[in-house]
Amino acid sequence: MKYIGRRILQAIIAMLGVSTIVFFILHLSGDPVKLMAPQDASAKDIAVLRHELGLDQPLGTQYLHFIGNIFKGDLGYSYIQNVPVINIIASRFPYTLDLALGALILSLFFGISIGLLSAIFRGKWIEKVLMPIILIGQSMPAFWTGILLIMFLSVHLHLFPSSGVGGIKSLILPSITLASLSTATIARMTRSSVIDQLDQDYVRTAYSKGVGKGRLLVRHIFRNSAIPIITIVGLEIANLLGGAVITETIFAWPGLGQLTIQSISSRDFPLVQAIVLLGSAIFIGVNLITDLLYAKVDPRIKLGRDAS
Repeated sequence: MKYIGRRILQAIIAMLGVSTIVFFILHLSGDPVKLMAPQDASAKDIAVLRHELGLDQPLGTQYLHFIGNIFKGDLGYSYIQNVPVINIIASRFPYTLDLALGALILSLFFGISIGLLSAIFRGKWIEKVLMPIILIGQSMPAFWTGILLIMFLSVHLHLFPSSGVGGIKSLILPSITLASLSTATIARMTRSSVIDQLDQDYVRTAYSKGVGKGRLLVRHIFRNSAIPIITIVGLEIANLLGGAVITETIFAWPGLGQLTIQSISSRDFPLVQAIVLLGSAIFIGVNLITDLLYAKVDPRIKLGRDAS
């Protein structure tokens, strides 16, 4: 509990730092009032609107109000939609969560499976077939993968919708696109970790004593390989949320990624800041869970001063 409390304090400090950087960068990027006001608005109308939004106050004063509201649980109102940003995020987050979970399931299943097969059958034809697939998955950007999937599976074969939300079929292409890079990364890490364990003395000793390959793989080799795999999976979960910006834009998926692009374009400061805070909280939370899993998988690791 002491360790978790220390990590939560670190998380609060990290989120405060991220929100501070985003606040000042956004406010230095331009004036949202010019985008919100009608083209025929007079200087007086613009001044009134700027006063209503509190943008006529010094930047330091705006920042203090922003931080104070965060501690009150108030993330403000959207400049464009004039509704609480919490409501906007709550309406979009389930779509991003569905997409991220779908991509994570694909990444874990195919990434770990390909990595294990490549390590176990090292130097054989299975590895020679799988390794080029991994390299292609790692080298292709998400936007190109998405475009190819739309062209072949949607436009030509008419198997899946090309965009929008409409049941489980509409989730498949975006999930594959988002999972492609993570799958390759997890597969390479799994392969490398398992190969390292296969070369250890305890594996040869276990084989000589007649321990079955399946039991040895599951109970010893894979478990001893789990630490680096857990690490990369934790990082990839955060990358899935970040990669959703591109994927959701390509497939017109109404999640937080698409909302982020829209809010940045319209300089909707409160909405962008709230999205960044949520992303930071998720990233830090995933890292905390990853650290806790270390001790669960490997009892030799103790959660304490060194783990932090």
